Amino acid sequence: MEVDAAPAGPDDVAVVAALADTATEELTPHRGGEMWRRREARPGPHESAVAAMLDDPARHVVIGGRIDGAIVGYAIASVEHLHDGTTVADLTDLYVLPDGRGVGVGEAMMLAVTEWAAAAGCIGIDSIALPGDRETKNFFESFGLVARALRVHRSIS
Repeated sequence: MEVDAAPAGPDDVAVVAALADTATEELTPHRGGEMWRRREARPGPHESAVAAMLDDPARHVVIGGRIDGAIVGYAIASVEHLHDGTTVADLTDLYVLPDGRGVGVGEAMMLAVTEWAAAAGCIGIDSIALPGDRETKNFFESFGLVARALRVHRSIS
């Protein structure tokens, strides 16, 4: 397995879109996942959105790892302007296929996003971990990301 991370290019759009679909399917059944899919997840189809992001300097699309030449992960971050004039990198997507986990693919992509965010002048990185998803929470904490707010929800339907 090749463990690396690189900016996505036009030839990677279909793979990133397919991985985004897979990530959404995997996360939706988890606690908080259905509301996440409705509110925070990017609606499909993903190909046109991913293709547009490649030309947007305020967004960064990363591909990661390869098993037999196939990309096994992706990450997407964007610059968010804050009220005080500073910016933060919003890491909306970071996903690795189950067969590619535990070997450093996510770490390589996280480092690539962190370097991009620093070069963009961001003061930090924000992301979301669903409640009870200890693996994601622990991964983010290993990079210094810690909870700064808890969003709560009650379904009334």
